[in-house]
Amino acid sequence: MPKLNMSQLELIFLGTGGSWPTVQRNVTSVALKREGSVLLFDCGEGTQRQIQKSLLSYMQISHIFISHFHGDHILGLSGLLQTMQLNDRKNPVHIYGPAGMDEISVKLVTLGYFKPVFPIFSHEVYDGDSLSFDSFSIDVLKTDHGVPSLAYRYREPKRPGKFNKPKAVSLGIPEGPLFSQLQQGKTVSLADGRKILPKMVLGPARPGRTIVISGDTRPIDEMVSFSDHADVLVHEATFDESLRDRARNYGHSTAKQAAEIASEADVDRLVLTHISPRYLKTHQLKKEAEELFKPVMIPHDFDSLTVPLKK
Repeated sequence: MPKLNMSQLELIFLGTGGSWPTVQRNVTSVALKREGSVLLFDCGEGTQRQIQKSLLSYMQISHIFISHFHGDHILGLSGLLQTMQLNDRKNPVHIYGPAGMDEISVKLVTLGYFKPVFPIFSHEVYDGDSLSFDSFSIDVLKTDHGVPSLAYRYREPKRPGKFNKPKAVSLGIPEGPLFSQLQQGKTVSLADGRKILPKMVLGPARPGRTIVISGDTRPIDEMVSFSDHADVLVHEATFDESLRDRARNYGHSTAKQAAEIASEADVDRLVLTHISPRYLKTHQLKKEAEELFKPVMIPHDFDSLTVPLKK
């Protein structure tokens, strides 16, 4: 498997269906691969086999984010963790989810007399939480699904602006390590005693990447601000517009409603997932969404999407 470099960020759609697995779509799971590690969002039944059929390695999974506790989002967790142990897992796994995650995780990780020998940590997270990691953050939004349910936003910090080499040369900065330090946002000292600040040779700061994963939810106004100018919005679209009432009754969204959110939030790309088993083909869902917003992607299992750095 080719190794991603530091700038590469890739979404891999391991399961794109909802409710129950079909021959066409497994139930929900999305992997986010970054810098050699994998963040997993939801872990429906059969996710570990989906991982084995992809180019991912489950041993690279460091953090798992569960949107809610319906079976099509969590029933793959026990098997995945047990397989990790059977393959001599040593590194810890962190599992995040809504209220009740601590209790649920104990049941899932000990199912079938399983006793984990590698560290498994559970974390309950709540609306408005922001989790900070080494080079990214995960923000949390409460959604509307009839049970405690969360959306997650992956967010990178701003990057230093573009390096102005001619300006650096004109200031008498020698090429080499000092160039690199300035590009990293560090102040440097020259041999003549002058201090060069990064802002003297860097352009305006450039935005990091933002990816929002809605989980299961009725359309909510808060999703618009949560997704504001995101690079990618992965939003559930369980039904088409003719089943809007059914969607509302069961705590879901239609493809059109997801597109309305994407349009209002001015995201770069909309990905529709959690497709009901009733849809053997998704032309109608995509047509409804594209009437309001483009581009729209409805992935099949194992499809991937590379998210480039913004210029």
